[in-house]
Amino acid sequence: MAGTTHVVLVEWNDAGASAEADALCREHLPRIDGVESVRSGESVSTEGLEGGFDWMLVVRFRDRAALEGYLPHEEHQPVAAFIGGASSRVVVFDIDD
Repeated sequence: MAGTTHVVLVEWNDAGASAEADALCREHLPRIDGVESVRSGESVSTEGLEGGFDWMLVVRFRDRAALEGYLPHEEHQPVAAFIGGASSRVVVFDIDD
């Protein structure tokens, strides 16, 4: 069975939110069964094609079932709440590998 990759793009309300989001992701998301890797950060692209988005989160899951278990998981909730409260725009994109 193939893995699943979960990508979240965020436009923050406040410039300092990226560091707090990074810390929350590192603390909480690896504790969730089926999470294989967590990467987050601000763009370093020189192209300037971010479309207003400030930050990206990429979570790699063992399979789609792990992604489905992640969404309601108690360790995901602080991250989702922070992103929801501190952002003006969020895009989520999931792909099966």
